[in-house]
Amino acid sequence: MKIFLIGFMGSGKTHWGERLARSLRIPFFDLDKEIVDKEGRSIPEIFAESGEEQFRIVEKQLLESLIETQSSMVLSCGGGTPCFFNNIELMKKNGLTVWLNTPVDILMQRLLKEKNERPLLKNMADSEMKAYIVRKLNERRLYYEQADVILEKDNDLSINDFIQNILHV
Repeated sequence: MKIFLIGFMGSGKTHWGERLARSLRIPFFDLDKEIVDKEGRSIPEIFAESGEEQFRIVEKQLLESLIETQSSMVLSCGGGTPCFFNNIELMKKNGLTVWLNTPVDILMQRLLKEKNERPLLKNMADSEMKAYIVRKLNERRLYYEQADVILEKDNDLSINDFIQNILHV
């Protein structure tokens, strides 16, 4: 079983991915962490030194590698992962895709706290962030909506409820 968690940055993919993998007793991977480990530098450094295009190429390579080498896993994807190359099709072909469709106001609260660790937000004025989130979500919605499962509310769920919502068990 391969489960791919997709959604905007700050939607809770890593939070839920770790818990889901632990409950299902399968490996958990965070694609952004895998990129950092492979490149030996942070995501902001990769963006600054090599650009987003190079980041997306490495992201694609690692996504393909994890799909090939792992028989089961939960993968927390970067917010843009499904939107480049044929990544969404690749994930859907090889497992279950789950979109954590977190409301904009909750994303805003979470991202304000994590702003310095997010290369796309780091230099943005707080007052511009909500408009940016809405714009990016609208651009990415076409990809996110292709998920096998769309989870609208995750704030009050237990891990058992989360599993039932995505696996329909």
